[in-house]
Amino acid sequence: MRRPAFYSRSPRGTEDAAAPGLPDENESQVAALPSPKRRWQPGRWSFAAMLLVAVAIGAGGMLAWRPTQRQLTQKDIDAAVMHTLQTATLPSPAARAAEIIRPSVVRVVAYGTEKQTPEAKVEKHGRNYARGKPAEAPPPAADDAPGAPVERGVGTGVVIVDKGLILTNLHVIAGADSIKVTFFDGLEATATVTALQPENDLAVLQAQQLPDDLIPATMASTANLAPGEQVAAVGFPFGIGPSVSAGVVSGLGRSFRSPEGKQELSNLIQFDAAANPGNSGGPLINMDGEVLGIVTAILNPTQQRTFIGIGFAVPIENAAAALGSPPF
Repeated sequence: MRRPAFYSRSPRGTEDAAAPGLPDENESQVAALPSPKRRWQPGRWSFAAMLLVAVAIGAGGMLAWRPTQRQLTQKDIDAAVMHTLQTATLPSPAARAAEIIRPSVVRVVAYGTEKQTPEAKVEKHGRNYARGKPAEAPPPAADDAPGAPVERGVGTGVVIVDKGLILTNLHVIAGADSIKVTFFDGLEATATVTALQPENDLAVLQAQQLPDDLIPATMASTANLAPGEQVAAVGFPFGIGPSVSAGVVSGLGRSFRSPEGKQELSNLIQFDAAANPGNSGGPLINMDGEVLGIVTAILNPTQQRTFIGIGFAVPIENAAAALGSPPF
């Protein structure tokens, strides 16, 4: 059945108004009807609460759908390392080792009267060449006059104890009237001999003045040293340096007799890193910059005293014994 349309009651005109005091029949019916329920409308605070709920639901949904982070595997790490090795230029092992030992290496100069032996002349020629002087040097200056102190020997030393104890070769400072050492920072100091070990051609020096940040070398046992292992010789060949040459251990337990036949050394490390006059007393190091021995001699069948591929070093165990305290 079609429901009749419901229209709101139109206001009545004054002519239809009921008599004063008498209730209108329709009005009484309207008054009897129940009042309509009030519709809920969102207020300011309820709207804010709904907004917060919506934001919370949205954030929770995003977290729920967030993809999990991929875990790195050993394969990923290996690939990254390989990429770095292929694209980055790294210093060579010898360069890293030389940088470690450099603060501990010193130049040793022995002063005395001029020697006229062939060896002394070769060393003097090498020093003049390093200074840029011609092979035929001009007449000697006043400080090179006969009887005046001159450089009798130039060698190398290595700081073993931070109070200024230095290992070098005995033949570098033998017969010297005075000794001077030059540290890595350029500081030049007088040094005195505190101990000798002639059987191993070793001497211990004490510097009278030290740099503020003197770093002693680290020594390494040669018990497990084997032929073929990489080594480097650091020193001042012909006074030039500090210079670095790299090679390998060629042999162990070698013996060497000086060209004059005055002394024979035994239990030496044979190596093929280039060494020349001036390298004597310098450190032979491994690729960790640790001292394995003290360079002491080169083998050459001639009298030229130039390197032909065979050098010898005293093992550090013997060298440290000259200090009175073996390290191993």
